[in-house]
Amino acid sequence: MSGHDDARLARLLAQAAGDALLTVRTQGLTGRDLKDAGDARAQEVLAALLAEHAPGDAVLSEEAADSSARLAADRGWIIDPLDGTRGGSEAPRDAWA
Repeated sequence: MSGHDDARLARLLAQAAGDALLTVRTQGLTGRDLKDAGDARAQEVLAALLAEHAPGDAVLSEEAADSSARLAADRGWIIDPLDGTRGGSEAPRDAWA
């Protein structure tokens, strides 16, 4: 995968995770429930897209179990599905990414 393709994939990942987080925020959840649901949903979206678009790449995520197999991979992604958990769990605050 070229650097240009990586940038395109990163943009796709960010957009899809952001869309998922916005959807979760419409479900009437608050506080820790909102944070946990957002983290879980964004993790699902990111993992699925990375498996589809970069199946040989390793993934280290704050919200998923680690695997030592990632150490042997040529490439890897480090992700935090919901960065800014306080802002992400206090609707209508929007200081999250």
